[in-house]
Amino acid sequence: MTEVPVIDLVHAEQDPSALVPLDLACRDHGFFLLENHGIDEVIDEMWQASATFFDLPQAEKRKILRSDSIPLGFYDRELTKRKRDLKEVFDYMLSREDRTDLNQWPANQLEFRQAMEKFFIQASDIAERTLQLVYRALNRQVGQETGCPPGDPRTSNVRLNYYPLSDPLSGAEAGAVAGLGDMALHHHTDPGILTLLLQDMTGGLQALSKTEGWIDVTPKAGTIVVNLGDAMQVWTNDNYRAAVHRVIPMAQTARYSTPYFYNPRNDAVLEPIAGLTQGAPRFSSFTWRDYIKGRVDDNFTDLGEDDIQIDKFRIAI
Repeated sequence: MTEVPVIDLVHAEQDPSALVPLDLACRDHGFFLLENHGIDEVIDEMWQASATFFDLPQAEKRKILRSDSIPLGFYDRELTKRKRDLKEVFDYMLSREDRTDLNQWPANQLEFRQAMEKFFIQASDIAERTLQLVYRALNRQVGQETGCPPGDPRTSNVRLNYYPLSDPLSGAEAGAVAGLGDMALHHHTDPGILTLLLQDMTGGLQALSKTEGWIDVTPKAGTIVVNLGDAMQVWTNDNYRAAVHRVIPMAQTARYSTPYFYNPRNDAVLEPIAGLTQGAPRFSSFTWRDYIKGRVDDNFTDLGEDDIQIDKFRIAI
């Protein structure tokens, strides 16, 4: 199954036969599109707020620049596979009273924060409903009591992406950091369970199919792109695939996208789950907390080697 299927969320929740193309896609490249999700209005507000933020002067955006101790906020020099991506980002999480709030919101932009928090709450609900579809596609009962782990909005985050046509760094700034590679966003997998991705109509997102190589994830109005992450591949013991994806450079029009990364609980253990798969485990156990720390650290600075991957925990057969 090399195409990226379109899945009607409401219909698929009622009719298991509608999950057949989802299952095939998850085994090949890990991508599908979700329609009839019901949050179009919230998404429109998010798009408007995102564009307003990235239109701010660079100096204003850099007042909330991400650091090695504060992983949230604005950043314009992120690394993937030790190469600098041609993009700007803004990261945030849902604020909680029981922990230090690391969010950095732009000053005097209350409507921006309100739009982003509303989007986060709605996306969290869609993410959990989508996760249940994925479990059902594996023909398993859904629910924590049956060994199917839920995601956790408290560990999840949203990222606003802006892909300009040219390097956002000046000559001197660019010379002081890693050089740009040949992609706007270099090939990678997402570390969590699954990602809900809103992309504009510009295009440029590509997925790696097992059988066909790189294929386009063509934008379709009104849909949310869904891709599986590393945690899902480990939990399903390689039955479902963490989506390898990239973004090619923009040629004529800047691109905007917004991924919601749906992640495991902070204390979750990543290992094959007997209820989701058959056969001998292909991965040893490791913790989500340690895994995500390695991925975040590598995105911020070049550690001299590729970022941590689930293959590090693969059991030799």
